[in-house]
Amino acid sequence: MIRPLLIAIVSLLLVAPSGATSRIKDITSLKSARQNQLIGYGLVIGLQGTGDNLLSAPFTEQSLRAMLENLGIATTGSAARINNVAAVIVTADLPPFASTGSRIDVTVSSMGDATSLRGGTLVMTPLTAADGRVYAVAQGSVVVSGFSAAGEAETLTQGVTTAGRVPGGAIIEREIPLHFSQNAQLTFQLRNPDFTTAISIADAINTYTGRRFGQIMARANDSTTVHVERPKNVSLPRFVAEIERLVVETDSPARVVVNERTGTIVMGHDVRISKVAVSYGTLTIRVTESPIISQPLPFSDGVTAVEPLTDIAAMADGGPVAILDGPNLQTLVAGLNSIGVRPDGIISILQGIKSAGALHAELVLQ
Repeated sequence: MIRPLLIAIVSLLLVAPSGATSRIKDITSLKSARQNQLIGYGLVIGLQGTGDNLLSAPFTEQSLRAMLENLGIATTGSAARINNVAAVIVTADLPPFASTGSRIDVTVSSMGDATSLRGGTLVMTPLTAADGRVYAVAQGSVVVSGFSAAGEAETLTQGVTTAGRVPGGAIIEREIPLHFSQNAQLTFQLRNPDFTTAISIADAINTYTGRRFGQIMARANDSTTVHVERPKNVSLPRFVAEIERLVVETDSPARVVVNERTGTIVMGHDVRISKVAVSYGTLTIRVTESPIISQPLPFSDGVTAVEPLTDIAAMADGGPVAILDGPNLQTLVAGLNSIGVRPDGIISILQGIKSAGALHAELVLQ
């Protein structure tokens, strides 16, 4: 039944008011302080027979030979028959203001037919950005959360064993040039674009700067960005720290998010529904095969005969008709619970209410 799930959603959402308060640093990010994605190709060694098959993954053998030749080991004419090496793609996010010598985490993902990366070690792998330049070098032991155990007749796998992380495995070798302290204007980008929230941020900043500097410095450019002028005789990092601590009231559009694969339903606080009548019923058809086996008499020349017998039963479960009228989320959820259907039924009902024009919210299907 969906009742415990929806009641839990109501108990969480009704505690907070319709407009929640948040710090500016939690709902925005500086345009000049962005992350950059890094990627690299490398090898994971030291696997316990769970690496790539070199016959089906020739790029692994080519990479292994190239690495050995760079180390001064000749491999020409020899055939590699090892299974403790896996080719991987290494990805990482280079944080803003990252300095040379600092460490970042990397993610390692198998790109061949390796069955597990558990216990492996990532060999030195250069990480490049979109401009093709190397910004970090990764190396270290791979941590895999999943596990796999296999026997002669059964295999047990939990989680993903072909992907893992190397905590602090990459050392930054090159800094991204930033001129943050020279900026004459700051641009705050909202993580969830909304005009109401952008105006609230601009008003909060203007109230603060008017009281401290005696002038208005912020303006909302659109639903995503808020521009703030830099004050004089104040260091920019200190000014940003003061702005980020300001508390504003956030807003968001009414939205219902439905995941049909997992049966998850998430409703916003401002979801409303007009009065509508809903009836939910399902049709179940059951087919049962009960063949009759007829045995011949002893010492006769007869043969065993099988006569098919099929029983088909159709059952229609008609649900009660419920009147739904949601001036608030609690009333809407209580009306849906009164019908007593499963999550897939709730999803179908929400789609039908949206088609009827009675659901005053955006319905997002995932």
